[in-house]
Amino acid sequence: MENKDLEKGFQEILDGNKSWVEFVANDTTGRFEQLAKGQKPEVLWIGCADSRVPANEITGKKPGQVFVHRNIANLCIHSDMSMLSVLDYAVNVLKVKQIVIAGHYGCGGVAASLSHTSYGVIDHWLCHIKDVYRLNRAEIDEIAEDEKKVDRLVELNVKEQVFNLCTTPIVQKAWKNGQPLAVHGMVINIKTGELIDLGQNYSGSESFDPIFRF
Repeated sequence: MENKDLEKGFQEILDGNKSWVEFVANDTTGRFEQLAKGQKPEVLWIGCADSRVPANEITGKKPGQVFVHRNIANLCIHSDMSMLSVLDYAVNVLKVKQIVIAGHYGCGGVAASLSHTSYGVIDHWLCHIKDVYRLNRAEIDEIAEDEKKVDRLVELNVKEQVFNLCTTPIVQKAWKNGQPLAVHGMVINIKTGELIDLGQNYSGSESFDPIFRF
């Protein structure tokens, strides 16, 4: 890519911001003035970093209504301090009431985890998805079409990440203290925009092994 193309791309970012500034200036609801004073979202969205799955647009929420954490393939890993820091702030400071873990069909990270190709540093990250495949190998291997294999692993990966999130001390302590908090596992159909409920919905620790409870 030539320098002029890079400059053009950067200018598009600046021009986009000018349009946004104009929109904010012309807004008469007072919401942006309120947002400048602080945030009070009720939803924490943990999704994939894929550019096609923006949380606010998919959920129909406005700025200030969704607290967001995104990474490759929407993973919730017990040793990931970035995710845990976001979760801790969302639960214990912002007091969100809903947490959505959202995967999406056609996820490149999930597809990569089913291959034998080395992609570099991301291989370490993808090992967590390979573990989900290992735990569900019999079911996945029975699926003939590669696309459907990926999509089923997307669903199973969301299920596993819901389990991982719900068994963190952060969520377990919130439930122990009676804090109203629900966790939901969902998948986005990019073709239709639909957010599909996988039936992974929890609002207390009783659904999990007692070893995780405080």
